Amino acid sequence: MPAAADLPHPAADRIELVDVLAALGHPVRLEIVRKLASGAEACCGEVVPDLPRSSVTHHLRTLRESGVIRRRPQGRKLYLALRREDLELRFPGLLELVLACRSRPLDSECDEQPL
Repeated sequence: MPAAADLPHPAADRIELVDVLAALGHPVRLEIVRKLASGAEACCGEVVPDLPRSSVTHHLRTLRESGVIRRRPQGRKLYLALRREDLELRFPGLLELVLACRSRPLDSECDEQPL
């Protein structure tokens, strides 16, 4: 098993849409992404809700492996950042659309916008 510093992040050109959508499809992971949307790195404890450690590990691994976030260990802390530039290059507009749409009723304005 690789050390935390050695955990792979997919190269920008290897990020797949199906993986990103699957990662963003869970409410906890979507909330983590929203908290990282400012662009600044944040400590793991600042963005992850009160969940069991195994759940946190699972959600962060899913986001990392899909290419949505980047993890950077520094000492005993783990810093997270949204890979906004990589996602925008790969799937223009997707992240902004996902971040703009909160959970809304089906007749909300987000659902009425043409694709």
